Amino acid sequence: MKPPAARPPRRPWRPGRTILPLIAGTFAVAAVMRIGDGVGLALALDAGTGGAATTCPDPAANAALLRALEDRDQKLSLREGIIADRAQALRLAEQRIDERLATLIAAENALSKTVAVADSGADADVARLVTVYENMKPKEAAPLFETMAPEFAAGFLGKMRPEAAAAVLANLTPEVGYSISVIMAGRNAGAPRR
Repeated sequence: MKPPAARPPRRPWRPGRTILPLIAGTFAVAAVMRIGDGVGLALALDAGTGGAATTCPDPAANAALLRALEDRDQKLSLREGIIADRAQALRLAEQRIDERLATLIAAENALSKTVAVADSGADADVARLVTVYENMKPKEAAPLFETMAPEFAAGFLGKMRPEAAAAVLANLTPEVGYSISVIMAGRNAGAPRR
């Protein structure tokens, strides 16, 4: 067997030798990319038109389109103005309604106070009259109750002490006493029960 052939010794690495081919390669790749970029754009444009040549639109058509857009813009501006006017009118109407509502609430509160005063005064007057009828002799009060409407008389008798009301009822004619008793008995007939 022959001894293996000796390899020639390696040359030492030097930086200048490998950088120059690397820079040249980078320039070559950049050139290919620039050419490819233009080709890709051309292919994309060609694919988008279906291979047909594209032409610029007619200037008259552009002018007509521009006029149509300007007309539409004017109409939209007019509508915006109308809507703004309506919104302002609605705000004013809401403000007036709120003011009137506040006025009505104040009037209702004042009326409630007046009604409360009147009711308390009327209740005091009725209580005083009930006391007067209770203190009258039953024979003197009976003719008064006979001339009253039965509903009215039933109201007074319902507020009187039971013994005073019984004495007045005993001195009424049977027909009037019966009608007043029916009204008093039926007054709470429609009230809900437990």
